[in-house]
Amino acid sequence: MSLDFLLTSLVIVASPGIGVLITVSAGLSHGWKSSLVAALGCTLGIIPHMAAAITGLAAVLHTSALAFQVLKYLGVAYLLYMAWMTLRESGALRVEGNATARPARQVIVSAILANVLNPKLSIFFFAFLPQFVTPGEASPLLRMVELSAVFMAMTFGVFAVYGLFASAVRNHVISRPKVLTWMRRAFASAFAGLGLKLALTER
Repeated sequence: MSLDFLLTSLVIVASPGIGVLITVSAGLSHGWKSSLVAALGCTLGIIPHMAAAITGLAAVLHTSALAFQVLKYLGVAYLLYMAWMTLRESGALRVEGNATARPARQVIVSAILANVLNPKLSIFFFAFLPQFVTPGEASPLLRMVELSAVFMAMTFGVFAVYGLFASAVRNHVISRPKVLTWMRRAFASAFAGLGLKLALTER
């Protein structure tokens, strides 16, 4: 495993995005267990994209305008839905006294959907993974699977750190209604902003 791949992957994974946002909101809302479930969900959500990249299906999204646009706008709609639900205090940043109040299945499904409905990930992995497969590799397919596994492990690890940090400051946030209100608005704006960014994305 090359150092270039590890460093590049770390930078990509640690960069704030929808997965980090979901994991942090889970930690703030319901504590460390929920944040780990969200981190797992976000990690699982990239499996279809990696599989598409490995099998070449990502090329379909790259060449088919209709397939790309359909998946893209489903993702936009879902992100805007999350923004609206967050503002209504019933979405990702719904804070309750019981840190385990939100069912794990609900957390993990929400996290998986957020990544699955982002066509940019398939195209990203389609372009990213082959760069680290050397010419003449005896088993390039196996190599890409190994790279994908390492990337996923790093994703879960980094997201877990984000989530655990968020859960550590949870009590300081929920004990201050004004801070919580502004954070809810900030998270809703972030979801909406990511949705807008995705809507403006071209193949």
